[in-house]
Parts: sequence; C-alpha cells; structure tokens
Amino acid sequence: MDSVSPLEQALHAARARVLADLVAGEVAEANVVSLVEESVAQRRWWVEQWPDGVAYVAGLIAQDVQDALLESHGRWPLCPVCPSGDPHALAVEPELGPDPHWVCSKAGVKVAAVGSLAQATGGTPSS
Repeated sequence: MDSVSPLEQALHAARARVLADLVAGEVAEANVVSLVEESVAQRRWWVEQWPDGVAYVAGLIAQDVQDALLESHGRWPLCPVCPSGDPHALAVEPELGPDPHWVCSKAGVKVAAVGSLAQATGGTPSS
C-alpha cells in the first residue's frame, strides 16, 4: 500500500480545516466547496514549485476561498468579536506563515485558528 505524501497530507488537512470553517459559518454549499477544491489544486502546483511552502497551505487556501467568496457571496467570515459597527471580515494571519489564525484587525485579537471557527462563533464543529 502506498503511503500518502507529506504534500497530500498537508493539502488534505488544509482542505478539512477550511471546510470546517465554512460549515461553522453555514456557507458550505456545493459551489463554495468547489472554490476550496480549485484553491487546493492551485496550491498543489504552488507547493510543488516551492516545497518549503507546505506549512503555509492552510492559511493560503483560507485566503483564496475568502477572496473568492468576497466576489460571489460577500465578506466571510464575519467578525464575531465586534458587536456593533459595520460588519467586517476576519483576516488570516500570518499572511504567509505556519499556524494561521483568523484575527479581527479592528479589535486586534486572534479569534480562532483556521479550522476552529466553530469554537469562536458557537457554530457546529464538523468533526
């Protein structure tokens, strides 16, 4: 039996983390899941070109999906920390680094690790 490469393991884990956040935000419709799959395919090529970037794929896929959703659905994920004012999206930090988190730039706080939005928003975890 062939073992799964570290690249495929990282891509599968990143996909699962972003899908968990989409489920928590109740936006995991088929067309949105397709956006995740497109990003995974693009990032697979990217990591094949730069293997040291494998630790960054979860944050990059989250950012890719967030950018794609902005065009088709609007801001995502909305900040659960700021109770008033204009609704705003969380950002992924670091933009290019391991251990990505959703942060509220307005309040300057970490809200949740990518893949753990359900814990911060009271949503249902997917696992």
